[in-house]
Amino acid sequence: MNSINNFDIHNIANNENHFASWTKFELTLNNGVVKRIIKLPSPTGNFLTTFYQPVVGEFKYFEPQNTDFQFEVNGLTYSGQSDWSLIEIKAITDTLDGDGSSVTLLSLDKKIEVILKFLLYPNLPVIRKNLVIKNLANEEIYLESIDVEKFNISHYFATTFSWIYSDYGRRKSIGPYDGNMQDALVIVHNMDWESGIVIGNEASGVMKHTSVFWDAPEIITGLTHKNATFPFRTWIKTNESFETPQVFTMVYNNHKKVEEVLNTSVPDFVRKHMGIRLSRLQEKPTFVYNTWVPFGKDINEKLIMDLAKAASDAGMKEFVIDDGWQDSYGDWGIDKTKFPNGLKPVFDYIKSLGMKPGLWVSIGTAAPDSKVYNQHPEWFVEDINGKPISLIIDESDKYTACFCTGWYGHIKAVLKRLIVEYGLEYLKLDFSVVSSPYRFDNTESGCYSNSHEGHKDHSESLFSNYEPMWTLFDELHVLNSELFIDCTFETMGGLQLIDYAMLKHAEGNWLSNFDGTISEKTDLRVRNMAWWRSPAMPATALVIGNPQMQDKGWEMHIKSLAGALPIMLGDPRKLTPEDLKIYRNYADWLQLMEKKYDIMSYRQDLSGFSEPMEGSWDGFQRINTDSKNGGIIGIFRHGANEMERTVFINYLSGLEIYEVKAINGNLIASLTGYELKTKGFELTLKDFYSGELFEIAEKTT
Repeated sequence: MNSINNFDIHNIANNENHFASWTKFELTLNNGVVKRIIKLPSPTGNFLTTFYQPVVGEFKYFEPQNTDFQFEVNGLTYSGQSDWSLIEIKAITDTLDGDGSSVTLLSLDKKIEVILKFLLYPNLPVIRKNLVIKNLANEEIYLESIDVEKFNISHYFATTFSWIYSDYGRRKSIGPYDGNMQDALVIVHNMDWESGIVIGNEASGVMKHTSVFWDAPEIITGLTHKNATFPFRTWIKTNESFETPQVFTMVYNNHKKVEEVLNTSVPDFVRKHMGIRLSRLQEKPTFVYNTWVPFGKDINEKLIMDLAKAASDAGMKEFVIDDGWQDSYGDWGIDKTKFPNGLKPVFDYIKSLGMKPGLWVSIGTAAPDSKVYNQHPEWFVEDINGKPISLIIDESDKYTACFCTGWYGHIKAVLKRLIVEYGLEYLKLDFSVVSSPYRFDNTESGCYSNSHEGHKDHSESLFSNYEPMWTLFDELHVLNSELFIDCTFETMGGLQLIDYAMLKHAEGNWLSNFDGTISEKTDLRVRNMAWWRSPAMPATALVIGNPQMQDKGWEMHIKSLAGALPIMLGDPRKLTPEDLKIYRNYADWLQLMEKKYDIMSYRQDLSGFSEPMEGSWDGFQRINTDSKNGGIIGIFRHGANEMERTVFINYLSGLEIYEVKAINGNLIASLTGYELKTKGFELTLKDFYSGELFEIAEKTT
């Protein structure tokens, strides 16, 4: 390490590609959009954020001194307010245009070393941060209650008049807020100041924690505290380290509405710089079929082949066989009574029809009578009484495995075999591994075994069962870089739960099972879920079941699903030849829109339309905001009294002319991007429950 004398003055900001500079007294982070100044120990003292705001304009949220970070070791609190020795500062980068610096500190008692990593990104108001905490003591320590960011907020006006947008930035409240697993993104916004703070948390599932003005006028984000429902804890041996998940913050001003930052800077950062799997796919799915409803586990070779032919005739691009193909949970052999010739001829047939094959597997479940459970019962989760348990739901045919054991190697070999043998391009990986959406006793989570190598106690097992699963996903992508992994909300551990941790290792998330005989209610649920989770989450990651292909009013299913990942279930054999042609027209149109505009990488709110609900209008747009060459929009009347609305479209080039075209190619309007934003075009929907999709195409001469 360098001594303090070796970096009295180190300023790399003279090179415009770098965003960090420092003296022996302070660190400055500045990318021309956002600026943060941190007081350094010099050479000993506090580590405090003293300035953090947009480069241009006023910002009133933060106090002159901010604690910056905090954590507990063996019950003792360490924070930016503690005394530290400054050991080293150096420039750091990542592979996604991130640039910044890391600061290494030594605690006054010389038992803890902490490295703070800061990254900024071009043209965005983002600062991304995480900690590396090293144990220098002569004994093993336990680490808890980590706040990666800890800001002290100005009193009264900030805490009294700020709206708190939690639950993916969509649920508005005022007053103190203590977040939960659904808070991958929280926004604090003051409408009088027209400014606010975006808080993004990249921790996994039930391990994330963000609170706003809860115990004090503070904003904190990081891992769950020791008194939480699902408490984080990790044990660190001497001279070993723990690296926290990253968090990101954005400070902004001159925004009258929170939606302005939610629809621009947030998705731009996630798409371009977070490192999500969807952004790596060369070809994103555009129309998926899944067998689960209405067939459940009652499937066989003939049925699947018949369904595949009908789905192909309907233009489906991906075909996923759900639960029911296997001989047992855990062993994952083929049920030869249902598939006497194995799965290979089935998948070969699916591929011959021009569809990508997919398969359902439970990633952490085995049956009590499976070979793997009987040979290795020590690989499985133990409940508080030391007994095997199904973490997802109390059913006799399931036990949950612990990823901190040899189960990891077993399930990796199973999935690798399936991918290689069958050329799978879609894996739906299901069922709980840490916590359940359907259990409400938090003791029925994690693993209580005291003999599993990967965790020392129950609290540590929570975090320790997520992380190897992400590593496994990464290893599967090495086998097939275009593999689409659907990590379901059950695997994530919470009802309709999706987050940034998952997005960095899996492409999609089966969010829901919306069934119903009244189609418009299913459509409303689909659009509401897509609106609720996006644009904080990429829309194409939102796998929303279970609309059925043969439902009455199925065209509205397709139109509604076009705002997320279009996926259909049901029985396509029941469709008429004319219906199949209409389906194919939609499927081919969606694929063409993806080819022309990369629509599956984008989704924004449609200006003037809010949350989908009964008696209202709603809509979405999927405009390519990088090329600005166009995209699609969807507009829906859901029981509203008025049959006419003016439709406005944002994020196009102001001076360019765009054509609004129906799916059949009919011209609806021709306007400049500025006119579409400010004047819009008129649309009439005569039916109370109806909707339309349109192409927005840059006019070519």
